[in-house]
Amino acid sequence: MDLTKLKHLRFFGLHLGSLLSKSLFLIVTALIIRTLFLPESFKFRTRNLHKFDLLESKSGNPRTRFLEVPQIVWGLNNQKIAFARACLTARLLNRTLLMPSLSASLFYKEIDQLQPISFDKVFQFDKFNSLCKGFVQLGRYSDLHNHSDIVTVQKGSGRRWTPERDLDQLHNLKHDESETIRIAGKNPFLWHDHWPVKDYAQVFECLVLVEEFSNEADKVVAKIREFGSKSKSDIDSPYVAVHMRIEKDWMIHCKKLQQRSNVSEICSSKNEITTRVSNIPGLKTPTVLYLAVADALLEDGSILNGWGPGLHPVEKKKLGVVEIYKNHPYLIQSAIDYEVCLRADVFVGNSYSTFSSLVVLERSQKMVKMGVKRGCEIGMNVKWPSFAYNLKGEFGGPRPWMTDFLDSSLQAISYGSNNISC
Repeated sequence: MDLTKLKHLRFFGLHLGSLLSKSLFLIVTALIIRTLFLPESFKFRTRNLHKFDLLESKSGNPRTRFLEVPQIVWGLNNQKIAFARACLTARLLNRTLLMPSLSASLFYKEIDQLQPISFDKVFQFDKFNSLCKGFVQLGRYSDLHNHSDIVTVQKGSGRRWTPERDLDQLHNLKHDESETIRIAGKNPFLWHDHWPVKDYAQVFECLVLVEEFSNEADKVVAKIREFGSKSKSDIDSPYVAVHMRIEKDWMIHCKKLQQRSNVSEICSSKNEITTRVSNIPGLKTPTVLYLAVADALLEDGSILNGWGPGLHPVEKKKLGVVEIYKNHPYLIQSAIDYEVCLRADVFVGNSYSTFSSLVVLERSQKMVKMGVKRGCEIGMNVKWPSFAYNLKGEFGGPRPWMTDFLDSSLQAISYGSNNISC
């Protein structure tokens, strides 16, 4: 290679190196300026790229965030209210409620003896999400993407934990970006109530028993109608369901409640119930009375006596369906009885019983959908009529009962009331 060509190559190499140095300098300078002046939101996302998979799915859509609540306990209807309150809390936080654990057994203090049962073993999971789509939704733990991205929040308690403080806590949690908020502490039934009756009703309407237990209720209803029919082929024989609260522990509870609240119309004796049911205005006879009573009363034959002419009382034992109930834990037994009362042509209960109150709520909802606004005034001339035997109505019968969907909270249904909108 001659000297002239060598000089040209050296010049080209020096020039190329200078260009590369300048380019590298410009790139580094641009990166520094970009870091200094970019918006905070971008820097946050850059520093937290490991969390990107929590914010977007593979399809590019926002990922779901979840709410986890403590195990739901106590009786069937306490559990339904607790579940609905958890759903509405998740709705307020714009989150999906992780499917909670219910309690198959009835224990109030013996927590170690509780028998957990998954929600989808009692109610239809997919049906719930289908019926409640756009309002509230349930998720499964398998839907979680990062099991460690959880913030635990302790629910306040005591007199100082006011509804206002509770609501402030919930509003603050709206801004939490964790995939899962876990609320620790007391049973959701005891949480402060921030929602109107109509919102609870919308959740309850989405609760559909799994087919196995719905079929069990079908068998009981068929037996009742068969008992009341003149021929076994007549399956449309009507029946009245009476939720009788006269067991010993209830009578002790309601008498104490009467003393504390200075209200006299809470407890009802067996004689008062039979007299008032016999005097329901417009009740067509003969008809069958299905007595929904505690198992302890099944051995007391006297509960079948003293009813008015044309009223034919039956209970589980007389119907021959005791085995249907005994095959299941307490929660499922209550769910079957609830379904039987819900489907009755006429329902009579106690306005201080949560069981009775929720049955009436669902029946009232059916009436509203049929265009009935004041079932109290129509009485037996409307489908799905309900009555409260602890409150005296016209002609010595029980008072007509319809849920007030304009009520601002579920207080009256959760703890009982003699204000039944009729």
